[in-house]
Amino acid sequence: MVSRSVIGFIGLGVMGKPMAKNLLEAGYPLVVHDIRHEPVRELVALGSKEASSAKQIAECSQVIITVLPDSPDMELVALGPGGILEGASEGKIYVDMSTIAPSVAVKVAKAMAAKGVRCLDAPVSGGDVGAQEGSLSIMVGGDEQLFNELLPLLRVMGTTIVFCGPSGSGQTVKACNQAQVALNLIGMSEALVLGAKAGVDPAVVLKVLSGGFAQSRVMDVRGPKIIKRIFEPGFRSKLHYKDLSIVCDTARDYGVSLPASALARELFGAMQAHGWGELDHSAVIRVIELLADAEVGAAED
Repeated sequence: MVSRSVIGFIGLGVMGKPMAKNLLEAGYPLVVHDIRHEPVRELVALGSKEASSAKQIAECSQVIITVLPDSPDMELVALGPGGILEGASEGKIYVDMSTIAPSVAVKVAKAMAAKGVRCLDAPVSGGDVGAQEGSLSIMVGGDEQLFNELLPLLRVMGTTIVFCGPSGSGQTVKACNQAQVALNLIGMSEALVLGAKAGVDPAVVLKVLSGGFAQSRVMDVRGPKIIKRIFEPGFRSKLHYKDLSIVCDTARDYGVSLPASALARELFGAMQAHGWGELDHSAVIRVIELLADAEVGAAED
């Protein structure tokens, strides 16, 4: 049924736009909406249709997908005036692929269920490259039967797709992911800055660490770009800062002490204070460089 259903897609940013393109290329009828006109026009030129509001998306689609920046954005689009809940009817399916607080995911799922709308929280990991290649990791919370029903759809956007448990579980696992990624970035940054301060070629440090136990996908993807001082956003630091706030808030909700994640949040907060929110999250190395009075790699233009 889903393979022949109209898919409504809200949120055509760095992640959402390529995800929507992959659905369109896979043959899904697509209706899109975004507050920015340019990505909408691009998708329409490729064969999708345009909706004027989240409510209209819900009215004309069987499956509604959102990829939005933060919890308040998602909650407003889902439950606010002119939102998805106003336009949705019994039997519709809502899949939120944003990264938001688990508590908000549960709240929205309950509100949707009261109207007969089935709901999954399905945040993603893999950055802009994973979104473009359709190789994202997707962690899913909600009803397992619905998860199985939507697997063919999810496989268009991702390769590692895991059912995590009831509503909110996908967002909890995403919070765990964001904590780990931040700490990997900071660990790599400290290693590169230490080597640079001691006079060792950063490329040598990266080569050695990449061949040993310190190797990680974060290092493979971001390490060479850091050395070249390429900080164009695959994932904006301001969004990772937001995610680390979710990590710390969720930890507080469950009485869990996460001292390293709390420190990571402060380092990413320093990026925002310096006006680096639009840079890639790997630019956290610039905070470590300031503290060490050292710079890794080539000088910026």
